[in-house]
Amino acid sequence: MAGRGDLEGSQARVSVPPAPPILLASVSPQRRAILEQLDLPFEVAPPEYEESATGSDPAKIVLERAAGKARSVGSGRDCPVLGVDTEVVVDGEILGKPVGAAEAEAMLERLSARTHEVISGLCLLTSSWEELRHETTQVTFRPLTARDLAHYVGSGEWENRAGGYAIQGLGASLVQRIEGDYLNVVGLPAALLIRLLAQRFPGTYGFG
Repeated sequence: MAGRGDLEGSQARVSVPPAPPILLASVSPQRRAILEQLDLPFEVAPPEYEESATGSDPAKIVLERAAGKARSVGSGRDCPVLGVDTEVVVDGEILGKPVGAAEAEAMLERLSARTHEVISGLCLLTSSWEELRHETTQVTFRPLTARDLAHYVGSGEWENRAGGYAIQGLGASLVQRIEGDYLNVVGLPAALLIRLLAQRFPGTYGFG
C-alpha cells in the first residue's frame, strides 16, 4: 500500500505539457520585449501584409491591419497567432511615423500640452477561431518648449515611431500623465492580450 509520501512524490513527478508558442506576426523589438516580460513563449514570423487600410475611423484601421498581419502568417498553424497594429491619434487623425526631423518636431509640437490617444488593434487567432479587439490609452504631454523639442528631436529616438516618440525611452520625459495600459503605448496592449489568453487558454499560459 502506497504511503502518503509516495503519493506526494508521484504527484510532484506529473509533468505539465509546455504551452504552445505564440506566433508573433511582427518584427517589432518592443513587442518581443513585452512578450518576454510577460514570460510568454513565442516565435516571430514577419507578416506578409501591405498596410493599405483606409477610412476615417482609427479603431477600424488598426483592427484591419492587426487582422491582416495575423492572417498573413496564420494559415495552417496549430499555435495561436498574434497580430498587432498601434497608432497615435489626435483630433481623430492618425499621425503615423514622421519621415524626417522637421515632421517629428511638428508632431511633437502638436501634441504639446494636450491629450492624445494611442489605439491598438489586436488579433489573436487559431485555425478554429479569431478574436479581434482594440485598446485605447490616453496620453497627456506636458507643455514643451523649443528647447525640449530640439533636445528630443536631436536624440533621433523619434525615428520609426508612431507619433514621433517612444514612451519607454527618452520620450517618457515628454509625458505628464497616462490613463490606461502603459504597455499599449509601448506597442502591445498587454492587459487585453492576457484577458484573451485567460479566456481562450485558461491556465495554459499561467492566466485564468
